[in-house]
Amino acid sequence: MGDQAVPAGQIGALPTGGYDMIRLQRALPERYTSASPDDLDRWIGAAKAALGERVLVLGHHYQRDEVMGWADARGDSFALSRIAAERRDAEYIVFCGVHFMAESADILTGDHQQVVLPDLNAGCSMADMADIDAVEEAWEELALTTDVERIVPITYMNSSAALKAFVGRRGGSVCTSSNARAVLTWALNPAGDGQIPPPGDRVLFFPDQHLGRNTAFDLGYDASDMRVWNPRAPHGGLSDVDVKSATLLLWRGHCSVHQRFRPEHVAAFREDHPDGLVVVHPECAHDVVESADLAGSTDFIIRAVDEAPAGSVIGVGTEIHLVKRLHDEHPDKTVVCLDPLVCPCSTMSRIDPPHLAWVLEGLVEGEVRNRITVDPDTAAWAKVALERMLATT
Repeated sequence: MGDQAVPAGQIGALPTGGYDMIRLQRALPERYTSASPDDLDRWIGAAKAALGERVLVLGHHYQRDEVMGWADARGDSFALSRIAAERRDAEYIVFCGVHFMAESADILTGDHQQVVLPDLNAGCSMADMADIDAVEEAWEELALTTDVERIVPITYMNSSAALKAFVGRRGGSVCTSSNARAVLTWALNPAGDGQIPPPGDRVLFFPDQHLGRNTAFDLGYDASDMRVWNPRAPHGGLSDVDVKSATLLLWRGHCSVHQRFRPEHVAAFREDHPDGLVVVHPECAHDVVESADLAGSTDFIIRAVDEAPAGSVIGVGTEIHLVKRLHDEHPDKTVVCLDPLVCPCSTMSRIDPPHLAWVLEGLVEGEVRNRITVDPDTAAWAKVALERMLATT
């Protein structure tokens, strides 16, 4: 598929099949790149007004404020996809997030709905660390050493539709940072406890090693039960004994933002604020999660800040746009980022007012720009994996 061509001048993305999406975003017309913020706001507002309920703009929590201000709904990736599916009256779903999120929305929405990603280059570095070819190759290598029928593949929501379909075909499941504990409990429990029984009693977890590791520790497993599969090393960098003895094989992937947080950041915050509260995302390394007071999903972090008493000082280990928004929305509290270099999600930040104005004005003109589509077979198996997740949580 890497050699498949797109007609000259076409703006868009190739449909996902057995491969991950190829992103082909060309530069915007100068009208948008040279426009003032006021002009862009005026154009976006006019386009949304013209489209009315035909369009639904979704904003992920990590979006910049000038984009989030136009969102009809904001939230985490899977929650937004479910909102899109419930809004059957919306013909167009403009997803201000990243590529895998738009794919999930296309999987869950109806055939009459079209999903748009304002900038095709808004990918996810973590999702890109586990592409379908590498995972299929790993599965074949594992089969040479151990009984893969005993391995339950689990993919984090932050993955391509192709990987969701991969686990769907093999009896596995998707998980989110909110329900990873429930999904891993199911996957590692052959008895099933009245639920749909898993096909095995071991797990291959991808693409984020940290969420897998933190969840496994939370379930009572220790380091001796886990091994890291390095897709860039022969046989994952593991011996046959490692592969056969591991209960959890964790893909060597990570979030470029959450990987930055270190125990030293937590220590520095505690030195400055002895009575402060530290809340981090489970995509952070295990030593960071261990040193925090609380760890949980994006929604968990938002609730923790909401529920903290007035006057609290809260150090948060997650993406800076969300941290800043939490600070702005809680004037009675001090919310700071644990990382003093305040690194944003660079791919999420690609969604900006010029791209949003461009796709919305295109819809007004009858042109669907940057439509994201998942082919029917991939979508069907990915949906199996998503439904298995919902059935076990």
